[in-house]
Amino acid sequence: MTFPASKQAIFASLRWRRRWLLLALLCCCLGNAHAARSLCQAPPWPQWEAFKTSFISQDGRVIDRSTPQQQTVSEGQAYALFFALVANDRPAFARILKWTEDNLAGGDLTARLPAWHWGKKDNGSWGVLDANPASDADLWLVYALGEAGRLWQERRYVALSSLLANRTLAEETANLPGLGLTLLPAPHGFHLGQSVWRLNPSYLPMQLFDWLGSRSSDARWRALAASSLRVLLESAPRGYAPDWILYEAGKGFRIDHDGEGNGKGGYNAIRVYLWVGMLPPESAARTRLLTAFAPMSDFVARHGYPPEQIDIHTGRANGPGPSGFSAALLPFLSVQNNTAALNTQIDRIITRPPRADAYYEQALMLFALGWRDGHYRFAKDGSLQPSWKITCNHA
Repeated sequence: MTFPASKQAIFASLRWRRRWLLLALLCCCLGNAHAARSLCQAPPWPQWEAFKTSFISQDGRVIDRSTPQQQTVSEGQAYALFFALVANDRPAFARILKWTEDNLAGGDLTARLPAWHWGKKDNGSWGVLDANPASDADLWLVYALGEAGRLWQERRYVALSSLLANRTLAEETANLPGLGLTLLPAPHGFHLGQSVWRLNPSYLPMQLFDWLGSRSSDARWRALAASSLRVLLESAPRGYAPDWILYEAGKGFRIDHDGEGNGKGGYNAIRVYLWVGMLPPESAARTRLLTAFAPMSDFVARHGYPPEQIDIHTGRANGPGPSGFSAALLPFLSVQNNTAALNTQIDRIITRPPRADAYYEQALMLFALGWRDGHYRFAKDGSLQPSWKITCNHA
């Protein structure tokens, strides 16, 4: 993806949206409902088209070309489904879903959660490298399918979303003493002993739990929302989210000195600020989370960049993070009203755009710019509000 060469170009897609809304308004004024319905398409989203070209194969696989294994992760497939829905790109959505089911779920998503890791094996063949699912990908998959079913009136997607949601509850949660029902990163490997679990705060977008709680009568989703908010707040005592954190019964949260992360926040944690920044103003958790993570906004204002890694207790950082981190922070800095830091990050992205083959950075960019450019919002109940649907409703 080639990033625009000026601030004006960064948000050029806004001009397309204004033209689109004017066209829809003209149709309404003419009183021609049929003509208005014919305009119910998604406004142009050049960044999505570029992402598809760079990272998504013709058969629907999201490829991280920066890795030797040319890997695909379930998170990437789920993100791409979300982007396709925001873009009202039904053909791409269907291809991405089919590849996911055929290759990550053994051909049947009604029977199992998708494996998280697929790519080139040491013997040169291609296939699943790690069959353990990843709960963040599964939540986004459930969400994208459920909202696609609602927005496109596809009952099959709604039913599949419901099945995967139930399987997520059954396989990727546990009752942690003192914390309650909690989302685990995966079905296997994160219960480290009788009373210790490893958790990942970036797997917990509160808007998705709001949506799940509003769509289901199962009280477990509301329990997960409560524990997820506690994980986000209590694992970041100085306002810096960790990549990974341990929870021990009777003792609470503590640094995972022996595992991945080791008390640092970096490539996983950057998503915490992204999800928080995109919460709707009506969200019950928004004010608490924005206040809790304000130190990251202050850090960026002081240094001019987000850290690649930061010690969650001391605030010491190891240097600048990649430009994709700057992109991920745009919604967060915007709603924090930190205008100086926001403009600095825009300038940084223009000066040092993310590498063309950096799948993760480009995905962060697509989330952030799609939100900032108005291609989508989240409602109070977590439901998706894509710009194409708003246009159609007004038409």
